[in-house]
Amino acid sequence: MRLGLSIGYSKARMDLPVALVQRAEELGYDSVWSAEAYGSDAITPLAYLAAVTKRIRLGTGIMQLAARTPANAAMCAGTIDALAGGGRFIAGLGVSGPQIVEGWYGQPWGRPYYRLKDYVAIMRKIFARQEPVTHDGREISLPYHGPGEAGVGKPLKSILHMNPSIPIYLATGSESTVKLTAEIADGWLPMGFVPGCMAEYGPWLEEGFRRAGNGKGLGDFEIQASVHVEVADDVKATLARLKPEVALYVGGMGHRDKNFHKEQMIRRGFSDAADRIQELYLAHRKEEAEAAVPDEWVDMKSLVGPPARIKQRFRAWEASGATALTVRSRQPAAIDVMAEAARLNA
Repeated sequence: MRLGLSIGYSKARMDLPVALVQRAEELGYDSVWSAEAYGSDAITPLAYLAAVTKRIRLGTGIMQLAARTPANAAMCAGTIDALAGGGRFIAGLGVSGPQIVEGWYGQPWGRPYYRLKDYVAIMRKIFARQEPVTHDGREISLPYHGPGEAGVGKPLKSILHMNPSIPIYLATGSESTVKLTAEIADGWLPMGFVPGCMAEYGPWLEEGFRRAGNGKGLGDFEIQASVHVEVADDVKATLARLKPEVALYVGGMGHRDKNFHKEQMIRRGFSDAADRIQELYLAHRKEEAEAAVPDEWVDMKSLVGPPARIKQRFRAWEASGATALTVRSRQPAAIDVMAEAARLNA
């Protein structure tokens, strides 16, 4: 199983773990993944890492659609891929939540399904450089037509001859968008993926492949799952340290009636706990919300404990249906243990 390394986005100070990424590359990790929320962006760190690495692939996990137009996303992808030597960039895309889309970027929430579809189609046309780009989409059109237009928009073709095969992965989790991902994308960054969930997701993916109509299937489609990893002697204490993040996302990310993370928890059988976490968090009782997070839920989404426990539980991820697993950790010991678990140097 291929491994990736997530570097996430910055806290209050920009801290790019260059040595950790270089160690991961040395150990045989396949990819490194950046992120963005409303602080550091997902593109710039990968440009830096392209200059200080040689082989490891560079993925955005994710570029938020509202943060940039599809043309700009394609320009960024094509530029970094060229700087890195070609064939190393992965354009991971996602919609983020309505609070960030409208509150931070000042963009309409609109219809995310069609925005994803239009966005990918435009990026592929730009990568291909077959003709000046036009697109008449339900959410995005090129040239632009709508309020404020000058009416003189001109179809253009990229000056830079980009790699036409830059892969596009989508971060999705609902039935409709997972089907869309299988239909139009090269890979999937699944939300809420845990061992055993392919029984739910598999039929959705197969329907998407059927819609693609080109013989596409699991054999030529990447599923890049992710898991938090931490080497520690005390499993229970380690799970407790992860609960504040769970409480934040399940309780405070998104609107009370539209929270992707809460929905994922409910679908995995933790409905009562999800409701209680959100109730407490929105009442500003954060410590109680954290205490309401079940150990079982955190452990399901994580690989924590002594090396032997991590390696044993990693086997379930190997058999999960995912083709690659991104390690969410900045702990050097975790990076090494996962390389051993995945037998990268075997």
